[in-house]
Amino acid sequence: MSRPVVVFLDAHDPAVRAVIAAECPPAVKLRMATSTDPADRLALARGAAFFVGGISPIPASLMDAAAGLRLIQKWGIGVDKIDLAAARARGIPVAITAGANAVPVAEFTLLLMLAVLRRLPEREAQLRGGEWHRARGDTRLQARQLRGTLVALVGLGAIGRQVAKRLQAFDTQVRYFDIRRPTPAEEQALGVRFQELDPLLAEADIVSLHVPYTRATRGMLSRERIAGLRRGAIVINTARGEIVDEVALAEALESGALGGAGIDVFGGEPPPPDHPLLRVRAPGLVLAPHVAGSVFDNVANVARHAFRNIQRVLDGQPLPPADLISLDAED
Repeated sequence: MSRPVVVFLDAHDPAVRAVIAAECPPAVKLRMATSTDPADRLALARGAAFFVGGISPIPASLMDAAAGLRLIQKWGIGVDKIDLAAARARGIPVAITAGANAVPVAEFTLLLMLAVLRRLPEREAQLRGGEWHRARGDTRLQARQLRGTLVALVGLGAIGRQVAKRLQAFDTQVRYFDIRRPTPAEEQALGVRFQELDPLLAEADIVSLHVPYTRATRGMLSRERIAGLRRGAIVINTARGEIVDEVALAEALESGALGGAGIDVFGGEPPPPDHPLLRVRAPGLVLAPHVAGSVFDNVANVARHAFRNIQRVLDGQPLPPADLISLDAED
């Protein structure tokens, strides 16, 4: 009997494909995209039993090309590129790799915090432009340390918890909001304290977003909530761009109401040249192209996680609850 086919729909670098192939279990046959052309992806999908995708969209047309599709496995956690309604209509389960990218994203979150606080991109640009601002008074006036700040974590899932653990080393005060609260013992171990969202946002020096993108979180950091942030506050977003009113955020940065922002994600990617955040010229804004989880030395970890879920389906075992996406109602 032929082995079921697992198709990786993203066109990874050859070095990444080699790591993935090394983790592939012998029970399946592996196919990996080498092109982003939609026709090539459609041809690759035909006959697949399992999809694995992270960057490229997974529409109904791809699902229909794989009549025996048994699982759509997300490389990562955000499922906004997957047509969940189509998956539900076809009875195809959808899973994520919960926690597999948490450490790289948490590290990048702290990188953004520090880069914004110390105005690192601006300082590098000045140095490369021949300016030596070491002795200038405004350089010191514009820089801040992370120690002693009140950091608001909006979302305390796998990534939020890893961020909280790392913030302890910086002597920060960490509070959080999440619809699911951990036990008091877990809160104590993480060094965090719960607070309702709006009061938390109003008091925080740094607001760091770690919630999934759903109908409930779309526009969560709204124009009204951005206006309610304390003057000089910093916004960090390594979650999804759609969670933030990006126009309002850009305006708050330009006006000086906010002290800065570290943004790795955008509503619609890649962002167009006229995206409001790309037009901001105010200091204290650090932008990145959705790379928080993109580190080579974590590829094997994510691949193993994805293949474990595939093996569970082959063995007739249930998927881990943390990985399984509910399709009972459209998110």
